[in-house]
Amino acid sequence: LLLLLLPSPSSSLLVPKRPCCHSTTPPSAASFTATRPLAPSDFDRSSGINIEEDRIAPPLQPSPTTPTTPTTTADATATPIAMSSSDSSATPGIAARLARPNILSLHPYRCARDDYSTGVLLDANENALGPTSLPTNSLDPPNNSLNLERYPCPYQVPLKRKYASYRGGGIGVENIFVGVGSDEAIDLLMRIFCAPGKDAIMITPPTYGMYKVCANVNDVEIQKVDLTPEFDLRIPEMLAAVTPATKLMFVCSPGNPTAKAIPLSDVETLATSSYRGIIVVDEAYVDFSDQGSAVSLVKKYPNVVVCQTLSKAFGLAGIRLGFAIGSPDVIQLMNNVKAPYNVNSLTSEVAMNAMENIETLDRNVEELLKQRDVVATRLNELDFVTKVYPSDSNFLLFRLKGEAQQVYKVMADGGVVTRYRGNETHCDECIRVTIGSEEENEKFLKLLVETWEEIGV
Repeated sequence: LLLLLLPSPSSSLLVPKRPCCHSTTPPSAASFTATRPLAPSDFDRSSGINIEEDRIAPPLQPSPTTPTTPTTTADATATPIAMSSSDSSATPGIAARLARPNILSLHPYRCARDDYSTGVLLDANENALGPTSLPTNSLDPPNNSLNLERYPCPYQVPLKRKYASYRGGGIGVENIFVGVGSDEAIDLLMRIFCAPGKDAIMITPPTYGMYKVCANVNDVEIQKVDLTPEFDLRIPEMLAAVTPATKLMFVCSPGNPTAKAIPLSDVETLATSSYRGIIVVDEAYVDFSDQGSAVSLVKKYPNVVVCQTLSKAFGLAGIRLGFAIGSPDVIQLMNNVKAPYNVNSLTSEVAMNAMENIETLDRNVEELLKQRDVVATRLNELDFVTKVYPSDSNFLLFRLKGEAQQVYKVMADGGVVTRYRGNETHCDECIRVTIGSEEENEKFLKLLVETWEEIGV
């Protein structure tokens, strides 16, 4: 069989369709698809398998209904894993046009759980005797229900299904990437679409600082078009500043540190403009806003990618889990490039539980928005606060008459930590404060007044 699979210079390879983690469908010979190496001009076609390295390119989007034939024999009781194949007749999408050629031709790492997830698993060199430790609450009595000695599902298909259902917009599993916070998605997008020392991203200061950090790490040029003093996009100036090298345009909405949501109509204007790159809408705080999510635009505009996270409204910053929602060809490349097991079993379980607790999410968001209004009102009553910016998020940006950095430092030393933002564009003498519990907010307001009086400006 191996000899039959080895290609001649002009032949195709017969490649098993890439599997997912939770299928019980038995393998069949029909699951092999004739393919050829991937070229930048035809991304949506499958490519070949590197038999020596046991890799497949590209890894096809998970589908629990498509059977697969594994490349090796296995115990008859083991459960093979299924993935769907790309449609070889599909028109090449935005990923094929914009991605780096080496990414398009990448043979992704093929991990053990690509083939089987149950049975006598002696394929991944795991420690079959079990973990040396468990989460604290599972120690007495010992509870290893997550099988922590085993590698996790590399595609997080059940979580994607639940998240797709929650977000709506007609998205499915094929539209979702799951990563280590939204920061992993941001970094992957740069690695996939921006050639080091050649390509560029566009940002709109003041904005989230990780765009700049990721660009610098990846040796990507940073083009800046400042927001207006009212923190609105300057779309004509953005489009005028675009060059052929501008692969990604980051729109932070609601913004950080601005707290202001960008209207979806602005995103649509960019998506339908002459700009040929990808608009990345970073929606870490979207659940606090009543303007809606750009997820509703993803199916309509393949050049829109939305980044989200469970760190903010869901209150799960400690598990580090985020999402990218976009066109299937873009998401496919992100799955190709990511580490094989980037989301661990503990994180996945908590995230799955969160999807079953939307009532708690809604209740917490309602309380935080109520407290946000209280804090904003109280700040506006202080004569040394010159401006409190409107907020679509779980924080407020406000400006002092002066000495904001000293106020921030004294308050931090006194036990209430905010964030000085006075070095950001349009944010002179500004402090950003997260809305906490009612008790925490009262401590903040009390210490702010005491600190101002102590400084004696």
